[in-house]
Amino acid sequence: MMAELDVGYGIRIPPRDLEIAYSRSGGPGGQNVNKVETKATVRLDVVRAASIPEWARPVLLAALASRLTKNGELIVSSERHRERAQNLASACARMSELLNAALTPKKPRKETKPTRGSQRRRLDTKRRRSGSKRARRSEKWDGGDEDS
Repeated sequence: MMAELDVGYGIRIPPRDLEIAYSRSGGPGGQNVNKVETKATVRLDVVRAASIPEWARPVLLAALASRLTKNGELIVSSERHRERAQNLASACARMSELLNAALTPKKPRKETKPTRGSQRRRLDTKRRRSGSKRARRSEKWDGGDEDS
C-alpha cells in the first residue's frame, strides 16, 4: 500500500486519487527487461481529484497546462531503476515536485534602469561604429545614387 503524496501547501493526495500502472521498461535490467513490468506510470486527474482544494485547481491547470492531457490528467512515469517499487517511488516524488513547483507563486520581475556605465559603453560603441562607417565613405559622396 502506498502512502499519501505530500505536495506541500497543506495538500496531501491519497492513493485513491492516483491511478498507477506498470509496463515493460526500456531502462536497465538486462534480460529481465523483456519479462518483468518495472516501469511505473502514475496518473492524477487534476480536474476531478477530491483531494485538490478548489483554490489550487485553477492554479495547477494553468501552470501545468503543457503537461496535462486533454482530460486534465497529469501523467508521470519512471523507468530509471530495475525495481518496480523504486520506479513507483521515483514517479511519485517527481509528481510531488511538479505539483509543488506549480503551486509556488512566481516572483515578480522588477524593472531596472540601465546603469550609467552601460549607457556610456553603448554610446561609445555607437560613436566608434559611426566613425568607422564615416571613414569608408568617399570624399565626393553626397548621399544619393550615382547613375552617371
